[in-house]
Amino acid sequence: MSPDAPAPAKKSPADIKGIVFNIQRFSIQDGPGIRTTVFLKGCPLHCAWCSNPESQNFRPEVVHRDSLCTKCGLCAGVCPENAITVKDKGVSIDRKACTNCGDCVSVCLPGALKVLGQTMSAGEVFRETKKDADFFWNSGGGVTVSGGEPLAQPDFVAALFRLCVDYGIDTCIETSGFASAEALEKVLPQTSLVLYDVKLGDRECHRKWTGVSNEEILKNLERVIASGVAVTIRVPLIPGINDVEQELEKIARIAADAQIKPVKVELLPYHRFGIGKYQQLDREYLLPELTTQKAPEILRIKELFESFGLACEIVL
Repeated sequence: MSPDAPAPAKKSPADIKGIVFNIQRFSIQDGPGIRTTVFLKGCPLHCAWCSNPESQNFRPEVVHRDSLCTKCGLCAGVCPENAITVKDKGVSIDRKACTNCGDCVSVCLPGALKVLGQTMSAGEVFRETKKDADFFWNSGGGVTVSGGEPLAQPDFVAALFRLCVDYGIDTCIETSGFASAEALEKVLPQTSLVLYDVKLGDRECHRKWTGVSNEEILKNLERVIASGVAVTIRVPLIPGINDVEQELEKIARIAADAQIKPVKVELLPYHRFGIGKYQQLDREYLLPELTTQKAPEILRIKELFESFGLACEIVL
């Protein structure tokens, strides 16, 4: 570049883009007050119990809902990759051949086919979320970004949060903590609350069930705490995996040793609501035998965390 040439214009926060698969209004479980939760696509973890399989892939993808399908065959006729066949039992998609172009969706009149995930600018998402600003301000709520893993798209999250903060909207991020220190540095200055997942205390168990070690996750928890941003530790309770005594005590010790005053822990009991989504994506759910915990068991776990001096709530 010539010394006299003008420097490239810096991109406005409103123009920075991310991949979003859902914007859920009036959420009451993703931080304080009434909130709008923005779900981003893509996650580096592969949790065996994941209830949002549509969030895992970093690209938009086609889902098929059998209950809406009339087996008309129009989708198969327009697929440029010949990835769709219509059988007696319904539509079958060859996922290896499918490019998720969305041509099939455009001709599916009953809406059985849908593309999950779209590229949106921070400005577009902000304009959608600020529609409920009065509800946020009156309830102590705001905007929460979840996933997937939001820190996999740090520039987008930072840009969206900057727009929210400038407008007076509270910001919260829900994260697995598996991200680079640089990603945290971009997002935390515009964040008022971090909902931080601690899934397992044992490093190898964490790797077995999520695909990654928890070493960097625990380091990042320390970084978040050191930043001064408010933190709530969230623990998904997975039957037979982390709701056993040994694992629960390890997780409780991690929370108790964290330099947060007061330490707040939220327990998220296991549910099976996401299993149908696996079918829509032609994927296998790896833990079909799991059942939800009974109320007495959940209360026992809550008491265990409280015995470590932790303020503990159950989020249903």
